Amino acid sequence: MSISEPLSLHLPHPVAVPDPVPDLSFVIPAYNEAGNIQETLRAVAAEATRLGRTYEIIVADDGSTDGTYEAATALAPQIPLTAVRLSRNFGKEQAMCAGLSRSTGAAVVIMDADLQEPVSTLEDMLARYDEGYEVVFAVRAHRQDEGTIKRFLTRGFYKLLTMGSECPIPENARDYRVMDRKVADALLSLPERNKFMKGLFSWVGFRSCAVPIELKPRHSGHSKFGFRRLFRLALTGLTSFTDWPLRIWTVIGLGIAGLSIAYSFWIVLKTLIWGVDVPGFATITTAVFFLGGLQIMSIGVIGEYLSRVFAEVKQRPGYIVAEEFRAGEAS
Repeated sequence: MSISEPLSLHLPHPVAVPDPVPDLSFVIPAYNEAGNIQETLRAVAAEATRLGRTYEIIVADDGSTDGTYEAATALAPQIPLTAVRLSRNFGKEQAMCAGLSRSTGAAVVIMDADLQEPVSTLEDMLARYDEGYEVVFAVRAHRQDEGTIKRFLTRGFYKLLTMGSECPIPENARDYRVMDRKVADALLSLPERNKFMKGLFSWVGFRSCAVPIELKPRHSGHSKFGFRRLFRLALTGLTSFTDWPLRIWTVIGLGIAGLSIAYSFWIVLKTLIWGVDVPGFATITTAVFFLGGLQIMSIGVIGEYLSRVFAEVKQRPGYIVAEEFRAGEAS
């Protein structure tokens, strides 16, 4: 090539630069929270900005019927928002999973949409996370705002749950937590359909730390977790993380068999010493009903575990997405 010829430069094709990964992904499951969701989103965005963290917010609408999805997406021009609406109410556990699967941040923050968990505690939780804890979760400082019966049932549930569980599940732990990306990925890798997230949070392990918080009154509306939903969730937790309800029937069966053998020896001894007496109808009837009741109870316990196995075998998805909205970039 002569010196007078122009120099041709073969430049590579431009490579698309990936969007920067936000520091935090806020996952907010919501069910009929139209009166709270906008206030919650504004509070979360303001706190993340104050702390100097880049962020994204994912709202998982669990089949709401009050316009929660529309209220959330109305704020899209103001905040980096992803909103996903499930086709029906699949439950909070599945809504959390839907939000987690769409999170991209280096850390994930799960929190409720009712503003009971003070957003101001995020600073303390992130400080623990920056110290090296991979999971920082909130625990209720007390339950004085609940009735005596609910406190008694809650305490009993956690005792039953930890009785035969392979991993300790902290009492009074909230879903509100900060998790490292690898923790969120570990949770998403679990294939089970019947999810009890408080148990799964503990099961995946990692270095964890608890932060006590004081719950505030709801900004609007009322709790969606009545006794029936709490009972179903408790049943899912017991059948997912402990097998002692199955094992206990072996102990009961052995105990009844031992008592039967002892009673038969007593009858033989009594007959040899005092002779034969007229058998009592009440004794036979009581024994039949007692043993029949135990058998029905044991079949019921087995049936609960079998129903969980049946649900897993069908391999239906945990949730179905009806609509999804993405707007803005990490702030």
